[in-house]
Amino acid sequence: MNTTPTSSERQVAAWLFSCCLVLFALVVLGGVTRLTGSGLSITDWRPVTGVLPPLSDAAWQSEFDLYRATPEYQQVNRGMSMPEFKMIYAYEYAHRLLARVLGLVFIVPLVVFWVRGKIPARLRMPLLGVLALGMVQGYMGWFMVKSGLVDIPRVSPYRLGMHLGLALAIYGAMFWLALGLSRPRVAAAGSGGLRWLLLLLAATIMSGAFVAGNKAGLVYNTFPTMAGQWVPDGLLHLQPAWRNWFENPATVQFTHRLLGLVTVALVLLAWLRSLRLPLAPAARLAMHLLAAMTVIQASLGVATLLTYVPVTLGAAHQGGAVLLLSATLFALHESARPSPGRP
Repeated sequence: MNTTPTSSERQVAAWLFSCCLVLFALVVLGGVTRLTGSGLSITDWRPVTGVLPPLSDAAWQSEFDLYRATPEYQQVNRGMSMPEFKMIYAYEYAHRLLARVLGLVFIVPLVVFWVRGKIPARLRMPLLGVLALGMVQGYMGWFMVKSGLVDIPRVSPYRLGMHLGLALAIYGAMFWLALGLSRPRVAAAGSGGLRWLLLLLAATIMSGAFVAGNKAGLVYNTFPTMAGQWVPDGLLHLQPAWRNWFENPATVQFTHRLLGLVTVALVLLAWLRSLRLPLAPAARLAMHLLAAMTVIQASLGVATLLTYVPVTLGAAHQGGAVLLLSATLFALHESARPSPGRP
């Protein structure tokens, strides 16, 4: 198999990596929007006309009146001033605008590359699949927001999990396709151990989404124990029992801690094992990056917890999840490349 990418493959890879960069920024901005309590400030979904923000005092007053009718204003932000409303509106507006920018950054080059015959036949269906997921994600964002406009002034943790999970699935798909184009592999799949680590990481990230959705980072702000206990009380007080893993803040945080620690341990074991293997330079670099990013992400998680989830650390921890996903995919991809001295 030829492992040298063509000019067209390099161009398409650069485009997909650019899309990943925009999506990374979107995920971080989404974290900022959530942590600043801005996500429910825009109470309708206008995919086209919503591109423009309010442009007059009357338009701003209309938006503010809509917000004042929501449970969040009535129960949490009653008495909020117009300047304060404009601030949270700006975060949510920026998040939605960047999502539209990502759509353009993906769709316009896709059409151009397709028309010019630069899209390899094997990638046409995967790229159309990414496009379809992106369209679903556009609606999923509104589906999530809508859940917080009814009676409880917060979005559904389940819908938040779906929204973040779908964003990371889209990111992972684009990143993987870009890696395959820029660095063609010689085998169909990488290390089985790394594939299991990828699944474990996915579970850890999704448990983090439920931590965010239940505001579970604001309870048990000690480490390594939880208020002096290794296993806190009340982990199974909700009925039926399965609800605890999705709705009980104590159980959600405990699960996320446990998955995070297991992930750290297994990644470091894989890294130590890799030091004894005859890896290609890029594969060795990938394992170093994976180990380093795992330690950084775990440290960010602990720091975020101990400081009661400040916006900067909370957003950095969410962005770190994307970077750790990237490092894992890179290591998995490079594990299928030949080692020195092998054909």
